Amino acid sequence: MLAGASLLFIPVEGLSREAAMGGALALAAIGLWATNAIPEHLTALLFFLIAMVAGVATAPVVFSGFASSAFWLLFGGMIVGAAVRDTGLGARVAGALARQMGVSYLGILTGVMCVALGLAFVMPSSVGRVVLLMPVALGLADVFGFGEGSRGRIGIAMTAGLGAFLPGFGVMPANVPNLVMIGAADTLYGLKPVYGDYLLLHFPVLGLLKAITVVAVVRFLFPDRIRADVSAAPAPGPLSPAERRLAVILATALALWATDFLHGISPAWVALGAGIACMLPPFRLIDPAKMTDAVQFRPLLYISGVLSLGAVVAATGIADHMASGFLRLAELEPGKDAWNFFAVVAASIGVSLLGTAPTVPAVLTPLAEQLSVAMGLPLVTTLMMQVPAYSTVLFPFQGPPVVVAMQLGKVPMRDGIRATLAVAVITIVVLLPLDYLWWQVLGRFDG
Repeated sequence: MLAGASLLFIPVEGLSREAAMGGALALAAIGLWATNAIPEHLTALLFFLIAMVAGVATAPVVFSGFASSAFWLLFGGMIVGAAVRDTGLGARVAGALARQMGVSYLGILTGVMCVALGLAFVMPSSVGRVVLLMPVALGLADVFGFGEGSRGRIGIAMTAGLGAFLPGFGVMPANVPNLVMIGAADTLYGLKPVYGDYLLLHFPVLGLLKAITVVAVVRFLFPDRIRADVSAAPAPGPLSPAERRLAVILATALALWATDFLHGISPAWVALGAGIACMLPPFRLIDPAKMTDAVQFRPLLYISGVLSLGAVVAATGIADHMASGFLRLAELEPGKDAWNFFAVVAASIGVSLLGTAPTVPAVLTPLAEQLSVAMGLPLVTTLMMQVPAYSTVLFPFQGPPVVVAMQLGKVPMRDGIRATLAVAVITIVVLLPLDYLWWQVLGRFDG
C-alpha cells in the first residue's frame, strides 16, 4: 500500500501527472480498505492528506464526499435510526415482521430481502433504503436472539445492505449509477430509456436472480440458528406517544422519498430533515445534547473517503485512460457479440474497481458511440452493457450503500469482503452468462 502511495511522485509514461497520481492514490486507498491494515476512517484521513499535499486534485474534488447526498443521508439516517431504536418502534416493527417470517434463519433472510427488493420500486435512493431498513433489520436480529457480533446478526445486516443495493440495479430509477447513465445518455445522445424496457432487460437476472444469490451466499457464509422463541413473546401494547410521533416523521419521509420525481427534493435532504425533526419540538425524540451519541464520526469519515475517491479518480482522468486503453486492445468487431459483451463488461468492472459504481457510467457513457460503431450494435444496447458491470461489486467500498449498512450494522470489513466477493464470483461465473443469453433471447444484439 505504501508502494502504491510512493508512485504519486514517480512519472508514468503515457499518463498525465494527475492521472498517474490519481491512480496510485486510488490503489493505495483500495489496498488499505481491502486488507483493513488500519481502521477505515484512518485510511480516509490519509487519503485526504496525501491528495492535498501531493496536489492530486483541487480541494473541492478531494473533499467532495462531504458534500455528497450519500454522506448526508447517512448523517440524517443515524439520527433517525437512533430514534427508531430509542422509542422502541424498531423493535415493534421487527416483532410484527418476525411473526410473519416463520421460524427459520433462511426465512428471516428471505423476508429481509423481499422488503429490500420491494423498497427498490418505491424509493429512488439505495442509501435511503439502507437507512430505513437497517434499524428494522437489526431489530429483527434482536427479536430472534442474534447478539452483536453473531453470525446471524452479520448475515441479517449484510442481507439488508446488499439487498437494498444490488437488486436495485434492475430497476431504472432505484440506484445512482442508473440515473448517472440515463442522464448522460440524454445529454450526450438524446436517448431516453423506457422504464418498462429497462426493467424487462435487467430485472430478471440482475434483480431477481441477484437477490436469490445474495440470500444463498449469506446463508452459506454466516450460518446460524434462531435463539429466541418469537411465538412466546407477549403481544405488543398500543403505540406510545413517542412512537406515534416518530411514525409520522417516517411516513412523511417515505412519502417524500417515493415522490421525489414530483417535488425534486433530494433524498439526502429528506433524511436530514427527518433527523432534525427528531430533535426539534414538538417531536423531541432525541435530546440534541446527545446527538454525538447518535452521529458517529468514524463511519462518516469512511463514507466521505469512499465517495471522494470516486470523484478524484474521475477528475484526474485515470479511469478514462484505463477504459480507453483496455478497449483499444479488446479487438471489438461486429458479429462477435459474446466477446464484445464480456470485453465491455470487463472494462467497466475494472473502472468500478478503481473508483466506485457511479464512476462507470461517468466514464463509459461518453465512449458509447465509438464502441457502438466498433461492435456494430445499436447505441442503446451499448449503453446498457454498463449495467451488468457496475452492478458487479467485488469489494464493499465500490458500493457506498453497502458501506453504510456495514457501518450501521457493525459488520467487520473481512466479513463484508467475503460476502461481496462471493456474490461477485457467482455473478461473473453464472449470472453474467445468463444475462448474455437473456439479451440474446430479447434480440438486443440484432444490429
